[in-house]
Amino acid sequence: MAHKAEGEVLRFAGVKFDLRRGSLRNAAGAEVPIAPKPFDLLRTLACEAGRTLSKDALLDAVWPGVTVTEDSLFQAVREARRAIGDEDGHVLRSIPRRGYMLDAAVDAAPAVPPVAEPLTPPEDRPSLVVLPFANMSGDPEQDYFADGMVEEITSALGRIRWIFVIARNSAFTYKGRAVDVRQVGRELGVRYVVEGSARKAGGRVRIARQLDEVESGRQLWSERFDAALDDIFELRDHVTEAVAGALEPSLRAAEIRRASAKPTGSLVAYDLYLRALPHHYAFTKADSVTALDLLRRAVEPLVSTYRGTQACGDKHG
Repeated sequence: MAHKAEGEVLRFAGVKFDLRRGSLRNAAGAEVPIAPKPFDLLRTLACEAGRTLSKDALLDAVWPGVTVTEDSLFQAVREARRAIGDEDGHVLRSIPRRGYMLDAAVDAAPAVPPVAEPLTPPEDRPSLVVLPFANMSGDPEQDYFADGMVEEITSALGRIRWIFVIARNSAFTYKGRAVDVRQVGRELGVRYVVEGSARKAGGRVRIARQLDEVESGRQLWSERFDAALDDIFELRDHVTEAVAGALEPSLRAAEIRRASAKPTGSLVAYDLYLRALPHHYAFTKADSVTALDLLRRAVEPLVSTYRGTQACGDKHG
């Protein structure tokens, strides 16, 4: 099979593989989280679909110029299979004593040039980006673990509807770069940045992560996690759940402080709602009156719009 160009979109086994954008989408069109090394593995195999590639050839292609063990390849294969819904290995096949093969018909088409649009996170929701975690082990083959952790945390936070999370493609442009959170905020338009690091040694792993406020550069929350590395996927799920659970209340508290510090004339509905929360939970008569006043102001634009619509309906009815 002819080698595929980097500017092409490959379709196989119900997924769409955009080589230029570095994205993978399922049959429903939803983007599937996938770390860089499993992505590179899939790209290599898809470009040579129907051919068996040896383990050495794959190691050279996915980790060029770096010496890693076959464990890294096994982990990348496992994650690639999970990403394309092939946990049983019928598509990404293991060929005993020879290597691996992508056993699927691959259709290629030119990639559609993207429309350049600036990132504009909504003003009525807190926005954040999870930056690639630093691999502190000094072992390049552990990159897959740190990258996979970022993928899972990004996906988990993306499921919290009141938070706007920047997609992994934009976040991973900062991989390997030393950047100031204020710079990230300016370039991506986010209010908050999640940073972290991972260190694996002697069968144990230490993961540090923190939440930073872009405007002030202040650290709002940090936590360190130490555990035995028995099951890498179970550990990743556990850490992801812990991070998402800790970040949500920290973000809400930060948003309340931000809204309370704003001049009254510049408040939008979401900020008014945030300002009302501490008064609501004070459980005093005076605070309840204040909370109700703030909430009435928050919904007033909606009420006015509804009344206008009703008036038009009466007029033309």
